[in-house]
Amino acid sequence: MGVGWAGEQHAEAYAKLPGVELAGIAGLEEPVRMELATRLGVERHVATWEELFEDDSLDVVSVAVPTFLHAPIAIAALERGLHVLSEKPIARTSEEADAMLAAARAAGRVLDVAFNRRQRTDIQALRRFIEAGRLGKPYYTKAWWLRRTGIPTLGSWFTQSSLAGGGPLVDIGVHVLDYALFLLGNPAVKSVSASTYDLLGTNGFGGSRESSKSGANGDAAFDVEDLATVFMRLEDGGTLLLEASWAMHRADGDQFGATLYGTEGGAEWYVDDYVPVGSLKLFGDIDGHATAQ
Repeated sequence: MGVGWAGEQHAEAYAKLPGVELAGIAGLEEPVRMELATRLGVERHVATWEELFEDDSLDVVSVAVPTFLHAPIAIAALERGLHVLSEKPIARTSEEADAMLAAARAAGRVLDVAFNRRQRTDIQALRRFIEAGRLGKPYYTKAWWLRRTGIPTLGSWFTQSSLAGGGPLVDIGVHVLDYALFLLGNPAVKSVSASTYDLLGTNGFGGSRESSKSGANGDAAFDVEDLATVFMRLEDGGTLLLEASWAMHRADGDQFGATLYGTEGGAEWYVDDYVPVGSLKLFGDIDGHATAQ
């Protein structure tokens, strides 16, 4: 459900999978929906998710709509006995997320969230190095996703807290949290403190080029953060620092990555502008001499 960028990615991926039939598409934007359905050879395409759920042949649904719709659609799907893949963030609030989890458990169905960054080959390679003990025990990790001008659409639901639940922290920061905890072996989090800032977006700075091209209304509400920094103490004694920005005075483009310091070595991994494989370096010590590879 949903025929924006995320929904299109889901539909195209399903269409390529062997043994998977793309049974239907739901989305309010009729011309976009029709073009996508025609291109992928999908006969059934409807405007609303309620219409889509009338199809008894469905097994799984993708929820790729604005965040405020995640919980009601996912819960309705789970109650119908359908498995659900939801776009991130899972919901606007922890209460909505808990309700989705309760519905999945009650129905005995899978509820998954699209944290695709952890599937990258470079992250998987770094995880294997950590599992092999190359870093010893990681004790301090910094992870980030930073943009100079990357507010998705100024004046849209993205920049309204009541619809999105937050700014870059819940948009791209959740990816950072997921891949950082994945790299660290999913330790429990003991405590969290954070600071957020809205000093640029509220003044109209930070809209993406795509927003400008789409004619987004920059005069509409902007009541989310444009930069968030989070400090987490982990149960295993380690610490994790997370940064996520839509707008800040830095180098142009997007960069996400992580730096890990361990008792036996360190690692630096980063990706500039979504290249398929990022830069990964490992650091160690042999007889008092620094090593890098």
